Amino acid sequence: MAHPRIAVVDDQEAVRAALGDMLGVYGYKVDLYESADQFLASGQAAETACVIADVRMPGTDGIGLVRELGQRGLDAPVVLISGHADVPMAVAGLKAGAQDFIEKPVDDVRLVAAINRSLAGRFERQAGKQANKEAETRFERLTPREMEVFDLVAEGMTSQAIGVKLGISSRTVESYRAQLMEKLQLDSVASIVRLAVRLGRVSA
Repeated sequence: MAHPRIAVVDDQEAVRAALGDMLGVYGYKVDLYESADQFLASGQAAETACVIADVRMPGTDGIGLVRELGQRGLDAPVVLISGHADVPMAVAGLKAGAQDFIEKPVDDVRLVAAINRSLAGRFERQAGKQANKEAETRFERLTPREMEVFDLVAEGMTSQAIGVKLGISSRTVESYRAQLMEKLQLDSVASIVRLAVRLGRVSA
């Protein structure tokens, strides 16, 4: 994302303008909203990489915004900004799922650092989801017998024990294991177990 879209949500026009100008200098594409309700109604939430929101606003407040984004399944991290008296509310916002909070007057360096952490975290989550999707696609290409061997290896059974359970030789089990590891692009029994946990085939 070359120029991440940042939403600044604050009912004070001077604060919106100052943050918008500052973030623009850092290369962000900035959208300004006077309320959380205006932001939610804009249709831009899904395209927003990070939200900077005041804790205390008319209508839906910052905490309500965090919760609403979560309920909509939108992965836009929220950095809350708050006046000194609003710190307890900001902490409540963190518990609700906000990424960070910064007291007013907002320090530019701290805010940019918080945004960058939020963007990095979002990228990692998206990369993880993509990796899981690719792993599921590869897993679906296994034969039924390879899936059986995969599950039994993930449960900790040896090739000999798997052979006895399935009525085949341990050498045949080793052959199936080599085939499934190649298809799944795995290099060890440990990686089989980790993938099985990610796919919900075994409990962590």
